[in-house]
Amino acid sequence: MNPIISARGLTKQYGRLKALDRIDIDIPVGRIVGLIGPNGAGKTTMMKAILGLATFEGELSVLGLDPSRQRARLMNDVCFIADVAVLPRWIRVSQLIDLTENIHPRFSRERCMQYLARTRVTPDQKVKQLSKGMVAQLHLALVMSIDARLLVLDEPTLGLDILYRKEFYSNLLSDYFDEERTIVITTHQVEEVEHILTDLVFIADGRLALNCSMEEVQARYVELMVTPADLEAARSQGPIHEREMFGRHILLFVDADRERLAQLGELHTPSVADLFVATLSGGEA
Repeated sequence: MNPIISARGLTKQYGRLKALDRIDIDIPVGRIVGLIGPNGAGKTTMMKAILGLATFEGELSVLGLDPSRQRARLMNDVCFIADVAVLPRWIRVSQLIDLTENIHPRFSRERCMQYLARTRVTPDQKVKQLSKGMVAQLHLALVMSIDARLLVLDEPTLGLDILYRKEFYSNLLSDYFDEERTIVITTHQVEEVEHILTDLVFIADGRLALNCSMEEVQARYVELMVTPADLEAARSQGPIHEREMFGRHILLFVDADRERLAQLGELHTPSVADLFVATLSGGEA
């Protein structure tokens, strides 16, 4: 099956700054991909290129289409939620549903109403009467009611409290995602999404720093927690990163002898956040 997103030598330059520097990547159908990177790493530029909102050099195919030339066709199968749910404040919820139904041929009013029935959002309310969390729920209900093949999320829960954030991702998994759809998420709150991700893409200074599945992370990377007495023996095994916490040292290894490491301390699978820090601190990718 062809990848839903495929890039070769994807490059975007603003003057002397290379926002994207020769990115090569394939994203298969039916995956949930975390696009992780620090501010200014190139995440937003990559999102814009995928959505046909930015010109680029190199090759980029999204759903078999060139997003810069065939954006109108592409948008029939792509949905996007930005870091701020921008909806007209003066419009009523019912009017917004009518508008979406008239604009998008794959929008289901019935499905949208089912989603909203589980919230406190009512059709007679105006957007300006809704809290930020309720606006996010409304936005998600509209998007999940469109039968799209690719969903792009750019900091979708920014500014929401923890209850809304958990509900957002729960609804995303239970009501939207399936093996025919693909989701690309960019977020700084990696701890909240790592349990739903199937793939990790780290980007830094416009370049790929890591590109692998979560299965590969579990198979290749391991953290070892040791006491000071075993620290030098652990260091001799060639860790790619080291940090200290509460008087114990935590070392990150890739493709290491786990039986040997287990003799020195406790083994754990690294979190996405810890792997990200290690990778951007100079650890092997």
